[in-house]
Amino acid sequence: MINLIKLCVGAEKVEDLIAWQEARYGKGPAMHVTRMAPKRADEVLDGGSLYWVFKGVVLARQRVVALEDVMGADGIPRCAIVLDRKVVRTEALPRRPFQGWRYFKPEDAPADLAPGREREEPLPREIQAMLSEIGLR
Repeated sequence: MINLIKLCVGAEKVEDLIAWQEARYGKGPAMHVTRMAPKRADEVLDGGSLYWVFKGVVLARQRVVALEDVMGADGIPRCAIVLDRKVVRTEALPRRPFQGWRYFKPEDAPADLAPGREREEPLPREIQAMLSEIGLR
């Protein structure tokens, strides 16, 4: 099993991602359309998730449920990463900026937040990043 990781461009917090997906997809499956399809598709589909980076910090993930070939409006073939609608909040993990998506090993991924903690008011992003850097996620 392997995960993917992606910057959540335009979103300040997890709630922004959730609101955007609800507005765009209603009750249907959420998708992220990308130019490149994962070559390790079988591993991604074997329980992998897409981890979202918000302003330099991983804060959430969504399970990848399918990878579909789609045609872009520009006539270029693309890959739709189909996501479970449940957004799982994770412990904060700082990440440097990067383009596109990357593979993300399970052992490098942050743990899911314990049940009940997802409703807590999050610490400021800078404090989350500092705590994570010193090993206190």
